[in-house]
Amino acid sequence: MKLHTALLTAGVCLSFFSQSAYAQTVLRLAENQPETNPVTVAMHRFADLVKDYTDGAVVVEVFSGAQLGQEPETIEQAQAGVVDLARVNSVVMANVSASMGVFTLPYIFSGWDQKYAVLDGEVGKQVLDDLGDVGLVGFDYMDAGTRSFYTVKGKPVTKLEDLKGLKIRVQPAPISIRMVELLGAVPTPMNYGEVYSSLQTGVIDGAENDYVSYQTSGHYEVAPNYVEDGHLSPPALLVMNKARFDALPEDQQEAIRKAGREAALYERKIMREANDEARAAVEKAGAKVTEVDNAPFQAAVQPIYAEFPDLQPLIEKIKAVK
Repeated sequence: MKLHTALLTAGVCLSFFSQSAYAQTVLRLAENQPETNPVTVAMHRFADLVKDYTDGAVVVEVFSGAQLGQEPETIEQAQAGVVDLARVNSVVMANVSASMGVFTLPYIFSGWDQKYAVLDGEVGKQVLDDLGDVGLVGFDYMDAGTRSFYTVKGKPVTKLEDLKGLKIRVQPAPISIRMVELLGAVPTPMNYGEVYSSLQTGVIDGAENDYVSYQTSGHYEVAPNYVEDGHLSPPALLVMNKARFDALPEDQQEAIRKAGREAALYERKIMREANDEARAAVEKAGAKVTEVDNAPFQAAVQPIYAEFPDLQPLIEKIKAVK
């Protein structure tokens, strides 16, 4: 009887050990873009890589199409641990971590190569490190395209003066709001999911985004005038609840970071390709793309740099990167 009891006890212990050794960690990732958007495609790639690099011990579930909320909400959820991960734009992230705002200043980057020299270098790392102060861990930067303005029928913009008085949707962030004010338009902050109907009903006269979002959102259907001024080129990034990340074993942390890096590099490539394809598609569908000399636009927004003194050290570091 004692032997039988001992064997049963050993069996229970062995079973418990086996289950514990192969316990699976499930992480929920919030994404506000639809499945076809390159950032969402990259988040699925991230999930696949995490599963591979952890031998299935960590599984990432991607909730796309704003199922878990728009970016302001999902950032808060990630901070609170309601979701584990959120893919967000740096414009919205700047509301939570001020240094992120430097990447959202108009015309802060001189070109693609310089942009990623900054983001993959000292400045990018410093800004990611600051996320720890707000309970988040940030992974490598992704591309969110270059943003330009688009307007409804009857209100095309071909020069700076055409923006005067137009109600333009902006992301709910101080720098975006101030930029549009300096350009002479009326900034109208609202969540991304409200933009289509607001354009359609005349609540706003226009908005601003990159070609991919312009196409995948369907905004080109109700705002067919796109002016390629290229005022913003803010990166996107994946963030994770810091307590959740820190609680993982070191090898799983490393696997997630590696997956984040590879997914970001993949996203940059497919986003560039997708923007070229999206421009061709919206033009074919009837949207009119106007290329403008953006020098007057750049001159108009120059005061914004002095209005964010806390960002001056980072601005100078960015300017020094060639």
